[in-house]
Amino acid sequence: MQTPKTILITGAGSGIGAATALAAARAGYDVAVCYHGNEEGAEATAQKVRDLGRRAVVIKGNVADPKDVEAMFEKFDSEFDELGVLVNNAGVVDDIARVEEMSYERLRRMFDTNTIGPFLCSKQAAIRMAYRYGGAGGVIVNVSSIAARLGSGGQYVDYAASKAAVDVLTKGMGDEMAADNVRVVGVRPGIIDTDIHAKGGQPNRVANVSNSLPMKRAGTAEEVADAILFLMSDKAAYITSTSLDISGAR
Repeated sequence: MQTPKTILITGAGSGIGAATALAAARAGYDVAVCYHGNEEGAEATAQKVRDLGRRAVVIKGNVADPKDVEAMFEKFDSEFDELGVLVNNAGVVDDIARVEEMSYERLRRMFDTNTIGPFLCSKQAAIRMAYRYGGAGGVIVNVSSIAARLGSGGQYVDYAASKAAVDVLTKGMGDEMAADNVRVVGVRPGIIDTDIHAKGGQPNRVANVSNSLPMKRAGTAEEVADAILFLMSDKAAYITSTSLDISGAR
């Protein structure tokens, strides 16, 4: 069975999510553009997908809320016949802090969005994709971070830990779903030139650290999107349960 040419992307209003939506549209996919707070960005992404000749549906939902996640996928079901690819991209960061300075509320928000969100979305995708449930197979792509390997001490260990858990989801769920023709793969971006740094209180981070990076530059959202498109393509048909570093030698 061929994987359906439909894709649901969380956090698709900007950055890596938006770039992935456009790359998928160019590859012939119809796109569910999911967002939580950035409605303007999501609508702009959807319009760009339509301008490329593909169908786009905008869906609002908080990936940290189980009822919202169920509603997101039910909305998808009402608009598309089958789900081919899920990209778990939605994520949050916070201000630089040491572990002893982090509040419970900060930790709860970080793990609810970055870790529990991908679990909830992957669960919904699995019951739609897996052979055992009558699905046609599919691909789940988890957007992790190189921070999961580096630990991010003195910056945001909570963010790094939340993404390390996503790496475990990629490995474990990939093993579980292999016989159901569902591949689970991940990407670990390094310093990427998107607005996530400003959201974490570091609007100048890319400029400040570029010269210290091995390749002397940050990556782009489009470079990450290209890697995601490869991993969800038939060219990667024998790749699962693993994550790809996109970090410029970090």
